[in-house]
Amino acid sequence: MSRREIREHIFKLLFRVEFYKTEEMEEQKELFLEDTEDFPEEAPEKDKLEITEKYDAIAAKLSEIDEMIDGKATGWSTKRMGKVDLTIIRLAVYEICFDEQVPTGVAINEAVELAKNYGQDGSASFVNGVLAKFAKPEIPR
Repeated sequence: MSRREIREHIFKLLFRVEFYKTEEMEEQKELFLEDTEDFPEEAPEKDKLEITEKYDAIAAKLSEIDEMIDGKATGWSTKRMGKVDLTIIRLAVYEICFDEQVPTGVAINEAVELAKNYGQDGSASFVNGVLAKFAKPEIPR
């Protein structure tokens, strides 16, 4: 799988957090990986492992990521954001702040592409606007 496909699968799995309790997510992860539409039998195990490891890393930091988003998203809170946009932003914030293998520009560009594919009108610019605040150093006033 390409990096983009792996990121898309992480997004889809992370999206389930909005609909299931934390204790149900382990089962949801298994069901997700068994879905033959997303993962045909020939899907490499290393890709599945990368998806679940990154999901687990994001899930472990979810409250911290949400606090970071709430601190940067002027006029918005994670509770008011659309579920798709929020999931995309969470994934990108994790990549920007905690994943040294993903350059900031790549994380933002990929998030905008996910927003174009899965979000509503305006999602791409909203996601870009929020994530731009993570890319720039804070200027003291």
